[in-house]
Amino acid sequence: MPEPLVYLNGRRVPASQAALPIWDAGIAQGATVTEQTRTFRHRPWRLDDHLDRLFDSLRYAGIEPGLSKDQFATISSELVAHNAALIDPADDLGVLHFVTAGEYPTYAAAGRPARPGPTVCVHTFPLPFALWAKRMREGAHLITPSVRQLPPQCYDAKLKCRSRMHYYLADREARQVDPEASALLLDLDGHVTETSTANLLIVRRGALLSPTTRHTLAGISRQTVIELAAKRGIAFVERDLQLYDVLTADEAFLTSTPYCLMPATRINGVPIGDGRPGPMYHRLLGAWGEQVGLDIGRQIQEGARRQAR
Repeated sequence: MPEPLVYLNGRRVPASQAALPIWDAGIAQGATVTEQTRTFRHRPWRLDDHLDRLFDSLRYAGIEPGLSKDQFATISSELVAHNAALIDPADDLGVLHFVTAGEYPTYAAAGRPARPGPTVCVHTFPLPFALWAKRMREGAHLITPSVRQLPPQCYDAKLKCRSRMHYYLADREARQVDPEASALLLDLDGHVTETSTANLLIVRRGALLSPTTRHTLAGISRQTVIELAAKRGIAFVERDLQLYDVLTADEAFLTSTPYCLMPATRINGVPIGDGRPGPMYHRLLGAWGEQVGLDIGRQIQEGARRQAR
């Protein structure tokens, strides 16, 4: 049976053969810069923006990937073309790029020197619509855990990387309260930041409010919402937000590349607004769908039913 292909260190290999040595710095130190995009109708969405951010992160981390943005784009498009043929035509792919600092010489196998240069990988995966379908209908439950967001004094939040133990611990704590909840981290001053995979936006009196990007990644999906809102005359305000602001918001939702927009209808067990996905959420998700020529909510619900068979 045909397998999806993976790009790994200059070679295209079947997914079952793509592996990193256990002494790779991505494993030994979590030293991995990463980026994720998705396809709509099997075409990459805002790939240039994601690659721009990948290269900014690589420059910040001091990692030279050995490939240009154009080469990354070509590799991505070729993998999508091959791997999309292996999934249902109505489904779509996530596309992951990651670059590690390379093999960690201290742990390299005896008698074999560490391979010089970074580890570079591009791979795809079918979007797991079944994971999101219920929350797209009913809304996500957010829990603010005791684990706090890393302060910018550690490293800049604009670096997108896989050194994410604090996110793992935060989600673990949230799921002890509700197995389906997501952690919404606060910073050291009690300001709202982000979840482990998404930006948060709230609605108050017809305007969109966002936490500042001092402690949060400026997501490309978040930017898409800002652009969609501007075209519709919806005000956007970026400022420090507290838990109070979320508790008293008219609506809240999450923005993330794989599912685009997801309503957040509870926080710490308390309903946000009337506890249901609100009109601003539906309006912006519909506008996003118009832009990509696809009913995103329907794709997720129908895809979930297919994946459940």
